[in-house]
Amino acid sequence: MDYDLVIIGAGVGGHGAAIHAVGCGLKTAIVEVAEMGGTCVNRGCIPSKALLAASGRVRELHNTHHLKNLGIQLGQVSFDRQQIANHADNIVTKIRGDMTNSLKRLGIDVIQGWGKISGANKVTIETSNGEKIITAKDIILAPGSVPFVPPGITIDHQTVFTSDDAIKLESLPQWIAIIGSGYIGLEFSDIYTALGCEVTMIEALDQLMPTFDPDIAKLAQRVLITPRDIETKVGKLALKVTPGSPVIIELADTKTKEVEEVLEVDACLVATGRIPVSKNLGLESVNVEPIRGGFIPTNDHLEVLSGGEPIPHLWAIGDVTGKMMLAHTASAQGIAVVETICGRSRQVDYRSIPAAAFTHPEISYVGLTEPAAKELGEKEGFEITSVKTYFKGNSKAIAEGETEGMAKVIYRKDTGELLGVHIFGLHASDLIQEAANAMYQRQSVHDLVFSVHTHPTLSEVLDEAYKRAVIGVGGH
Repeated sequence: MDYDLVIIGAGVGGHGAAIHAVGCGLKTAIVEVAEMGGTCVNRGCIPSKALLAASGRVRELHNTHHLKNLGIQLGQVSFDRQQIANHADNIVTKIRGDMTNSLKRLGIDVIQGWGKISGANKVTIETSNGEKIITAKDIILAPGSVPFVPPGITIDHQTVFTSDDAIKLESLPQWIAIIGSGYIGLEFSDIYTALGCEVTMIEALDQLMPTFDPDIAKLAQRVLITPRDIETKVGKLALKVTPGSPVIIELADTKTKEVEEVLEVDACLVATGRIPVSKNLGLESVNVEPIRGGFIPTNDHLEVLSGGEPIPHLWAIGDVTGKMMLAHTASAQGIAVVETICGRSRQVDYRSIPAAAFTHPEISYVGLTEPAAKELGEKEGFEITSVKTYFKGNSKAIAEGETEGMAKVIYRKDTGELLGVHIFGLHASDLIQEAANAMYQRQSVHDLVFSVHTHPTLSEVLDEAYKRAVIGVGGH
Protein backbone atom coordinates (compact mmCIF):
# COMPACT_ATOMS: atom_id res chain seq x y z
CA MET A 1 0.00 0.00 0.00
CA ASP A 2 1.12 3.57 -0.74
CA TYR A 3 -0.27 4.87 2.56
CA ASP A 4 -1.68 3.72 5.87
CA LEU A 5 -4.43 6.33 5.56
CA VAL A 6 -5.85 8.47 2.76
CA ILE A 7 -8.38 11.19 3.57
CA ILE A 8 -10.64 12.64 0.88
CA GLY A 9 -11.43 16.23 1.85
CA ALA A 10 -9.26 18.75 3.71
CA GLY A 11 -11.89 20.59 5.71
CA VAL A 12 -11.66 20.89 9.48
CA GLY A 13 -12.56 17.18 9.84
CA GLY A 14 -10.07 15.84 7.32
CA HIS A 15 -7.31 18.19 8.50
CA GLY A 16 -7.80 17.20 12.17
CA ALA A 17 -7.85 13.50 11.27
CA ALA A 18 -4.62 13.83 9.22
CA ILE A 19 -2.73 15.55 12.04
CA HIS A 20 -3.92 12.98 14.60
CA ALA A 21 -3.01 10.12 12.26
CA VAL A 22 0.57 11.34 11.87
CA GLY A 23 0.80 11.69 15.65
CA CYS A 24 -0.21 8.02 15.84
CA GLY A 25 2.53 7.02 13.38
CA LEU A 26 0.39 6.50 10.25
CA LYS A 27 1.73 7.42 6.82
CA THR A 28 -0.99 9.79 5.64
CA ALA A 29 -2.15 11.62 2.50
CA ILE A 30 -5.00 14.08 2.12
CA VAL A 31 -6.81 14.79 -1.16
CA GLU A 32 -8.52 18.15 -1.75
CA VAL A 33 -10.01 19.61 -4.93
CA ALA A 34 -10.46 23.20 -3.68
CA GLU A 35 -8.94 25.21 -0.83
CA MET A 36 -7.51 23.89 2.40
CA GLY A 37 -9.94 24.29 5.30
CA GLY A 38 -13.19 23.48 3.49
CA THR A 39 -16.42 25.33 4.23
CA CYS A 40 -15.58 26.39 7.79
CA VAL A 41 -12.39 28.27 6.99
CA ASN A 42 -13.26 29.59 3.54
CA ARG A 43 -17.02 30.13 3.39
CA GLY A 44 -18.40 29.50 6.87
CA CYS A 45 -17.47 29.87 10.52
CA ILE A 46 -14.27 31.89 10.10
CA PRO A 47 -15.22 34.66 7.63
CA SER A 48 -18.71 35.01 9.14
CA LYS A 49 -17.22 35.50 12.63
CA ALA A 50 -14.91 38.18 11.22
CA LEU A 51 -17.90 40.00 9.69
CA LEU A 52 -19.87 39.60 12.94
CA ALA A 53 -16.94 41.00 14.95
CA ALA A 54 -16.73 44.12 12.78
CA SER A 55 -20.48 44.70 12.40
CA GLY A 56 -20.96 44.01 16.12
CA ARG A 57 -18.57 46.86 16.97
CA VAL A 58 -20.51 49.15 14.63
CA ARG A 59 -23.76 48.18 16.41
CA GLU A 60 -22.13 48.82 19.80
CA LEU A 61 -20.81 52.24 18.80
CA HIS A 62 -24.21 53.24 17.45
CA ASN A 63 -25.85 52.32 20.75
CA THR A 64 -25.49 55.79 22.25
CA HIS A 65 -27.95 55.04 25.08
CA HIS A 66 -25.79 52.13 26.31
CA LEU A 67 -22.56 54.13 25.98
CA LYS A 68 -24.11 57.12 27.77
CA ASN A 69 -24.96 54.88 30.71
CA LEU A 70 -21.27 53.97 30.90
CA GLY A 71 -20.37 57.67 30.77
CA ILE A 72 -19.08 57.58 27.18
CA GLN A 73 -19.95 60.03 24.42
CA LEU A 74 -19.03 59.46 20.81
CA GLY A 75 -19.00 61.60 17.71
CA GLN A 76 -19.80 60.35 14.25
CA VAL A 77 -19.48 56.59 13.63
CA SER A 78 -18.69 55.48 10.09
CA PHE A 79 -17.43 52.30 8.48
CA ASP A 80 -15.98 51.09 5.20
CA ARG A 81 -17.78 48.08 3.75
CA GLN A 82 -14.78 47.04 1.66
CA GLN A 83 -12.43 47.20 4.64
CA ILE A 84 -14.78 44.98 6.66
CA ALA A 85 -14.88 42.51 3.75
CA ASN A 86 -11.06 42.64 3.50
CA HIS A 87 -10.76 41.96 7.25
CA ALA A 88 -12.70 38.70 6.78
CA ASP A 89 -10.72 37.78 3.67
CA ASN A 90 -7.34 38.39 5.33
CA ILE A 91 -8.23 36.14 8.25
CA VAL A 92 -9.32 33.36 5.88
CA THR A 93 -6.03 33.61 3.98
CA LYS A 94 -4.01 33.48 7.20
CA ILE A 95 -5.81 30.47 8.71
CA ARG A 96 -5.78 28.59 5.40
CA GLY A 97 -2.02 29.18 5.12
CA ASP A 98 -1.46 28.00 8.69
CA MET A 99 -3.38 24.78 7.99
CA THR A 100 -1.41 24.06 4.82
CA ASN A 101 1.90 24.69 6.59
CA SER A 102 0.99 22.44 9.53
CA LEU A 103 0.36 19.52 7.14
CA LYS A 104 3.61 20.10 5.23
CA ARG A 105 5.60 20.42 8.46
CA LEU A 106 4.29 17.04 9.62
CA GLY A 107 5.15 15.33 6.33
CA ILE A 108 1.54 14.72 5.22
CA ASP A 109 1.19 14.44 1.43
CA VAL A 110 -1.37 16.94 0.12
CA ILE A 111 -2.69 15.90 -3.28
CA GLN A 112 -4.65 18.48 -5.28
CA GLY A 113 -7.56 16.99 -7.24
CA TRP A 114 -10.95 15.29 -7.04
CA GLY A 115 -10.60 12.06 -5.09
CA LYS A 116 -13.00 9.12 -5.23
CA ILE A 117 -12.99 5.47 -4.20
CA SER A 118 -12.41 3.05 -7.06
CA GLY A 119 -12.57 -0.20 -5.11
CA ALA A 120 -11.32 -1.62 -1.81
CA ASN A 121 -8.25 0.31 -0.50
CA LYS A 122 -8.08 2.28 -3.76
CA VAL A 123 -8.50 5.99 -4.48
CA THR A 124 -8.52 7.55 -7.95
CA ILE A 125 -7.65 11.25 -8.16
CA GLU A 126 -8.48 13.47 -11.12
CA THR A 127 -5.66 16.02 -11.14
CA SER A 128 -4.72 18.75 -13.60
CA ASN A 129 -2.05 16.34 -14.90
CA GLY A 130 -4.47 13.46 -15.51
CA GLU A 131 -5.56 10.55 -13.37
CA LYS A 132 -3.58 9.24 -10.42
CA ILE A 133 -4.31 6.06 -8.44
CA ILE A 134 -3.14 5.51 -4.86
CA THR A 135 -3.74 2.70 -2.39
CA ALA A 136 -4.23 2.84 1.36
CA LYS A 137 -4.99 0.45 4.19
CA ASP A 138 -7.72 2.81 5.42
CA ILE A 139 -9.73 5.52 3.65
CA ILE A 140 -11.70 8.31 5.31
CA LEU A 141 -14.33 10.19 3.31
CA ALA A 142 -14.65 13.80 4.48
CA PRO A 143 -16.20 15.61 1.48
CA GLY A 144 -18.34 18.06 3.46
CA SER A 145 -21.51 19.85 2.36
CA VAL A 146 -22.82 22.73 0.24
CA PRO A 147 -25.69 25.19 0.78
CA PHE A 148 -29.14 23.77 -0.03
CA VAL A 149 -31.19 25.76 -2.54
CA PRO A 150 -34.86 24.72 -2.54
CA PRO A 151 -36.65 24.19 -5.87
CA GLY A 152 -38.17 27.36 -7.33
CA ILE A 153 -35.27 29.54 -6.22
CA THR A 154 -32.86 30.80 -8.89
CA ILE A 155 -29.39 31.84 -7.72
CA ASP A 156 -27.46 34.46 -9.69
CA HIS A 157 -24.75 35.02 -6.99
CA GLN A 158 -25.38 38.78 -7.24
CA THR A 159 -28.94 39.54 -6.15
CA VAL A 160 -29.95 36.04 -5.00
CA PHE A 161 -27.22 34.13 -3.21
CA THR A 162 -26.29 31.69 -0.44
CA SER A 163 -23.94 32.17 2.53
CA ASP A 164 -21.05 31.22 0.18
CA ASP A 165 -21.49 34.61 -1.54
CA ALA A 166 -22.77 36.56 1.47
CA ILE A 167 -19.46 36.24 3.33
CA LYS A 168 -17.75 38.27 0.58
CA LEU A 169 -19.97 41.24 1.59
CA GLU A 170 -19.79 42.67 -1.94
CA SER A 171 -22.76 44.96 -1.28
CA LEU A 172 -25.08 46.18 1.44
CA PRO A 173 -28.56 46.01 -0.09
CA GLN A 174 -31.03 48.50 1.33
CA TRP A 175 -33.67 45.76 1.75
CA ILE A 176 -32.68 42.10 1.89
CA ALA A 177 -34.87 39.04 2.36
CA ILE A 178 -33.36 36.14 4.31
CA ILE A 179 -34.97 32.75 3.77
CA GLY A 180 -34.55 30.61 6.90
CA SER A 181 -34.26 31.51 10.60
CA GLY A 182 -31.63 28.97 11.65
CA TYR A 183 -28.22 30.09 12.88
CA ILE A 184 -27.00 31.17 9.38
CA GLY A 185 -30.07 33.37 8.82
CA LEU A 186 -29.81 34.82 12.33
CA GLU A 187 -26.10 35.63 12.06
CA PHE A 188 -26.52 37.37 8.71
CA SER A 189 -29.57 39.31 9.92
CA ASP A 190 -27.29 40.52 12.74
CA ILE A 191 -24.56 41.61 10.29
CA TYR A 192 -26.94 43.29 7.82
CA THR A 193 -29.01 45.22 10.38
CA ALA A 194 -25.85 46.42 12.19
CA LEU A 195 -24.63 47.87 8.88
CA GLY A 196 -27.90 49.65 8.14
CA CYS A 197 -29.89 47.23 5.96
CA GLU A 198 -33.58 46.37 6.35
CA VAL A 199 -34.30 42.64 6.62
CA THR A 200 -37.36 40.49 5.91
CA MET A 201 -36.95 37.04 7.44
CA ILE A 202 -38.96 34.22 5.88
CA GLU A 203 -39.50 30.97 7.80
CA ALA A 204 -41.47 28.07 6.30
CA LEU A 205 -42.17 26.37 9.64
CA ASP A 206 -44.83 27.78 11.93
CA GLN A 207 -42.35 29.28 14.40
CA LEU A 208 -39.20 31.35 14.14
CA MET A 209 -35.89 29.72 15.15
CA PRO A 210 -37.41 26.21 15.08
CA THR A 211 -34.20 24.36 16.01
CA PHE A 212 -33.64 26.27 19.27
CA ASP A 213 -35.15 25.59 22.70
CA PRO A 214 -38.58 27.35 22.74
CA ASP A 215 -37.78 29.55 25.79
CA ILE A 216 -34.50 30.69 24.26
CA ALA A 217 -36.14 31.29 20.86
CA LYS A 218 -38.80 33.46 22.53
CA LEU A 219 -36.27 35.62 24.38
CA ALA A 220 -33.90 35.82 21.39
CA GLN A 221 -36.74 37.07 19.18
CA ARG A 222 -37.49 39.79 21.71
CA VAL A 223 -33.86 40.95 21.67
CA LEU A 224 -32.45 40.03 18.24
CA ILE A 225 -35.47 40.55 16.01
CA THR A 226 -38.31 42.74 17.39
CA PRO A 227 -36.29 45.92 18.18
CA ARG A 228 -34.28 45.72 14.96
CA ASP A 229 -35.18 46.57 11.39
CA ILE A 230 -36.44 43.03 10.80
CA GLU A 231 -39.85 42.05 9.51
CA THR A 232 -40.78 38.37 9.86
CA LYS A 233 -42.96 36.12 7.71
CA VAL A 234 -43.64 32.87 9.54
CA GLY A 235 -45.34 29.79 8.07
CA LYS A 236 -44.53 31.18 4.64
CA LEU A 237 -42.82 29.38 1.79
CA ALA A 238 -40.66 31.22 -0.75
CA LEU A 239 -42.26 29.35 -3.62
CA LYS A 240 -40.43 31.21 -6.37
CA VAL A 241 -37.49 33.60 -6.20
CA THR A 242 -36.45 35.42 -9.36
CA PRO A 243 -33.17 37.37 -9.37
CA GLY A 244 -32.87 40.88 -10.77
CA SER A 245 -33.55 44.48 -9.78
CA PRO A 246 -35.78 44.05 -7.89
CA VAL A 247 -35.66 40.42 -6.73
CA ILE A 248 -39.20 39.01 -6.91
CA ILE A 249 -40.27 36.58 -4.18
CA GLU A 250 -43.58 34.74 -4.39
CA LEU A 251 -44.66 33.89 -0.84
CA ALA A 252 -47.10 31.05 -0.32
CA ASP A 253 -48.81 29.59 2.73
CA THR A 254 -46.65 26.58 3.70
CA LYS A 255 -49.65 24.30 4.14
CA THR A 256 -51.84 25.25 1.15
CA LYS A 257 -48.96 26.23 -1.20
CA GLU A 258 -51.15 29.10 -2.45
CA VAL A 259 -49.36 32.37 -3.25
CA GLU A 260 -50.46 35.02 -0.76
CA GLU A 261 -48.13 37.93 -1.48
CA VAL A 262 -45.31 39.01 -3.74
CA LEU A 263 -42.27 40.79 -2.28
CA GLU A 264 -39.95 43.01 -4.29
CA VAL A 265 -36.61 43.38 -2.50
CA ASP A 266 -33.06 44.47 -3.39
CA ALA A 267 -31.45 41.09 -2.59
CA CYS A 268 -32.20 37.68 -1.16
CA LEU A 269 -30.01 35.41 0.97
CA VAL A 270 -31.00 31.74 0.87
CA ALA A 271 -30.13 30.24 4.29
CA THR A 272 -32.11 27.00 4.14
CA GLY A 273 -29.50 24.61 5.49
CA ARG A 274 -26.87 22.45 3.82
CA ILE A 275 -26.73 19.19 1.86
CA PRO A 276 -23.91 16.63 1.74
CA VAL A 277 -21.43 16.26 -1.12
CA SER A 278 -21.83 12.55 -1.89
CA LYS A 279 -22.07 12.45 -5.69
CA ASN A 280 -19.10 11.34 -7.79
CA LEU A 281 -17.30 9.82 -4.79
CA GLY A 282 -17.19 6.32 -6.32
CA LEU A 283 -19.58 4.93 -3.71
CA GLU A 284 -21.07 2.55 -6.28
CA SER A 285 -17.67 0.84 -6.65
CA VAL A 286 -18.09 -0.49 -3.10
CA ASN A 287 -21.91 -0.93 -3.30
CA VAL A 288 -22.82 1.97 -1.03
CA GLU A 289 -26.22 3.64 -1.45
CA PRO A 290 -26.53 7.14 0.04
CA ILE A 291 -29.49 7.50 2.41
CA ARG A 292 -32.16 10.27 2.77
CA GLY A 293 -30.86 13.54 1.48
CA GLY A 294 -27.63 12.03 0.12
CA PHE A 295 -25.88 11.24 3.41
CA ILE A 296 -23.40 8.36 3.58
CA PRO A 297 -24.70 5.62 5.90
CA THR A 298 -22.35 4.85 8.82
CA ASN A 299 -22.49 2.93 12.10
CA ASP A 300 -21.57 4.28 15.56
CA HIS A 301 -17.87 3.81 14.76
CA LEU A 302 -18.33 5.78 11.50
CA GLU A 303 -17.60 2.75 9.30
CA VAL A 304 -19.36 3.16 5.94
CA LEU A 305 -22.23 0.70 5.52
CA SER A 306 -23.23 -1.35 2.48
CA GLY A 307 -26.60 -3.03 2.90
CA GLY A 308 -26.38 -2.40 6.64
CA GLU A 309 -22.98 -4.12 6.95
CA PRO A 310 -19.72 -2.22 7.60
CA ILE A 311 -17.15 -2.10 4.80
CA PRO A 312 -13.73 -2.87 6.32
CA HIS A 313 -11.27 0.06 6.31
CA LEU A 314 -13.73 2.60 4.83
CA TRP A 315 -14.91 5.46 7.06
CA ALA A 316 -16.85 8.71 6.74
CA ILE A 317 -16.75 11.84 8.91
CA GLY A 318 -18.20 15.35 8.98
CA ASP A 319 -21.27 16.85 7.34
CA VAL A 320 -21.64 13.93 4.91
CA THR A 321 -22.58 11.64 7.84
CA GLY A 322 -25.50 13.92 8.78
CA LYS A 323 -24.91 13.53 12.52
CA MET A 324 -24.37 17.18 13.55
CA MET A 325 -23.29 19.50 10.78
CA LEU A 326 -20.67 21.43 12.77
CA ALA A 327 -16.94 21.87 12.14
CA HIS A 328 -15.96 20.66 15.61
CA THR A 329 -18.16 17.56 15.22
CA ALA A 330 -16.22 16.65 12.06
CA SER A 331 -12.97 17.14 13.93
CA ALA A 332 -14.10 14.94 16.85
CA GLN A 333 -15.25 12.26 14.40
CA GLY A 334 -11.91 12.32 12.55
CA ILE A 335 -9.97 11.82 15.78
CA ALA A 336 -12.33 9.04 16.92
CA VAL A 337 -11.89 7.18 13.61
CA VAL A 338 -8.09 7.42 13.77
CA GLU A 339 -8.19 6.11 17.34
CA THR A 340 -10.37 3.18 16.22
CA ILE A 341 -8.03 2.47 13.27
CA CYS A 342 -5.15 2.32 15.77
CA GLY A 343 -6.95 -0.29 17.86
CA ARG A 344 -8.27 2.08 20.53
CA SER A 345 -11.99 1.92 19.77
CA ARG A 346 -13.67 5.31 20.27
CA GLN A 347 -17.12 6.71 19.59
CA VAL A 348 -18.25 10.34 19.53
CA ASP A 349 -20.58 11.48 22.31
CA TYR A 350 -22.91 13.72 20.30
CA ARG A 351 -24.98 14.83 23.26
CA SER A 352 -22.04 16.67 24.80
CA ILE A 353 -21.11 18.60 21.62
CA PRO A 354 -21.94 22.29 22.05
CA ALA A 355 -23.07 24.69 19.32
CA ALA A 356 -23.42 28.46 19.08
CA ALA A 357 -24.88 31.27 16.99
CA PHE A 358 -22.62 34.33 17.11
CA THR A 359 -25.34 36.95 17.14
CA HIS A 360 -25.17 39.97 19.50
CA PRO A 361 -25.78 38.72 22.14
CA GLU A 362 -24.84 35.10 21.41
CA ILE A 363 -26.90 31.92 21.66
CA SER A 364 -25.36 28.58 22.65
CA TYR A 365 -26.55 25.16 23.65
CA VAL A 366 -25.48 21.62 24.38
CA GLY A 367 -27.62 18.51 24.63
CA LEU A 368 -31.38 18.40 24.34
CA THR A 369 -34.07 21.07 24.09
CA GLU A 370 -36.83 20.81 26.69
CA PRO A 371 -39.36 19.17 24.29
CA ALA A 372 -36.70 16.60 23.21
CA ALA A 373 -35.73 15.89 26.84
CA LYS A 374 -39.42 15.37 27.75
CA GLU A 375 -39.77 12.93 24.87
CA LEU A 376 -36.71 10.99 26.03
CA GLY A 377 -38.02 10.94 29.60
CA GLU A 378 -41.36 9.52 28.48
CA LYS A 379 -39.58 6.87 26.43
CA GLU A 380 -37.12 5.84 29.16
CA GLY A 381 -39.37 6.38 32.16
CA PHE A 382 -37.92 9.37 34.02
CA GLU A 383 -39.12 12.89 34.78
CA ILE A 384 -37.27 15.99 33.65
CA THR A 385 -37.25 19.45 35.11
CA SER A 386 -35.57 22.75 34.28
CA VAL A 387 -34.38 25.94 35.95
CA LYS A 388 -33.70 29.38 34.49
CA THR A 389 -31.39 32.14 35.64
CA TYR A 390 -31.12 35.61 34.18
CA PHE A 391 -28.17 37.82 33.26
CA LYS A 392 -29.95 40.78 34.85
CA GLY A 393 -29.07 39.32 38.26
CA ASN A 394 -25.40 38.75 37.35
CA SER A 395 -22.89 41.26 38.80
CA LYS A 396 -20.55 41.17 35.78
CA ALA A 397 -23.41 41.63 33.28
CA ILE A 398 -24.67 44.58 35.34
CA ALA A 399 -21.17 46.13 35.35
CA GLU A 400 -20.95 45.70 31.56
CA GLY A 401 -24.44 47.12 31.07
CA GLU A 402 -25.30 43.96 29.09
CA THR A 403 -28.07 42.38 31.13
CA GLU A 404 -30.21 40.81 28.38
CA GLY A 405 -29.99 37.05 28.62
CA MET A 406 -30.85 33.79 30.26
CA ALA A 407 -29.35 30.40 31.08
CA LYS A 408 -31.62 27.36 31.13
CA VAL A 409 -30.55 24.03 32.61
CA ILE A 410 -32.58 20.87 31.88
CA TYR A 411 -31.89 17.81 34.03
CA ARG A 412 -33.31 14.51 35.31
CA LYS A 413 -35.42 14.89 38.44
CA ASP A 414 -34.21 11.58 39.92
CA THR A 415 -30.42 11.62 39.34
CA GLY A 416 -29.90 15.32 38.57
CA GLU A 417 -27.96 14.40 35.38
CA LEU A 418 -27.68 17.30 32.94
CA LEU A 419 -29.65 16.71 29.72
CA GLY A 420 -29.40 20.10 28.09
CA VAL A 421 -28.09 23.61 28.74
CA HIS A 422 -29.11 26.65 26.72
CA ILE A 423 -27.65 30.13 27.09
CA PHE A 424 -28.62 33.41 25.47
CA GLY A 425 -26.53 36.42 26.43
CA LEU A 426 -23.10 38.06 26.43
CA HIS A 427 -20.31 35.51 25.66
CA ALA A 428 -22.77 32.58 25.59
CA SER A 429 -20.52 30.72 23.10
CA ASP A 430 -17.68 30.63 25.65
CA LEU A 431 -19.88 29.95 28.68
CA ILE A 432 -21.40 26.79 27.19
CA GLN A 433 -18.12 24.86 27.33
CA GLU A 434 -18.38 24.32 31.08
CA ALA A 435 -21.79 22.70 30.61
CA ALA A 436 -20.53 20.61 27.66
CA ASN A 437 -17.66 19.25 29.77
CA ALA A 438 -20.07 18.45 32.61
CA MET A 439 -22.35 16.60 30.19
CA TYR A 440 -19.42 14.70 28.71
CA GLN A 441 -18.67 13.42 32.20
CA ARG A 442 -22.40 12.77 32.84
CA GLN A 443 -22.30 15.03 35.86
CA SER A 444 -25.28 15.76 38.05
CA VAL A 445 -26.47 19.12 39.34
CA HIS A 446 -25.85 17.65 42.82
CA ASP A 447 -22.08 17.61 42.06
CA LEU A 448 -22.00 20.79 40.03
CA VAL A 449 -23.56 22.85 42.79
CA PHE A 450 -20.23 22.58 44.69
CA SER A 451 -18.00 23.71 41.78
CA VAL A 452 -16.62 27.16 42.57
CA HIS A 453 -16.93 29.97 40.01
CA THR A 454 -14.90 33.18 39.91
CA HIS A 455 -16.80 36.19 41.21
CA PRO A 456 -17.80 38.43 39.53
CA THR A 457 -18.00 36.62 36.17
CA LEU A 458 -20.68 35.71 33.67
CA SER A 459 -20.01 32.03 34.46
CA GLU A 460 -22.01 32.56 37.64
CA VAL A 461 -25.25 32.37 35.63
CA LEU A 462 -24.58 28.60 35.52
CA ASP A 463 -23.44 28.51 39.16
CA GLU A 464 -26.74 30.10 40.08
CA ALA A 465 -28.70 27.66 37.92
CA TYR A 466 -27.09 24.64 39.63
CA LYS A 467 -27.85 26.15 43.06
CA ARG A 468 -31.41 26.87 42.05
CA ALA A 469 -31.79 23.28 40.84
CA VAL A 470 -30.51 21.74 44.07
CA ILE A 471 -31.32 24.21 46.83
CA GLY A 472 -34.20 25.98 45.19
CA VAL A 473 -32.56 29.41 45.48
CA GLY A 474 -29.81 31.15 43.54
CA GLY A 475 -26.35 32.19 44.65
CA HIS A 476 -25.31 35.87 44.35
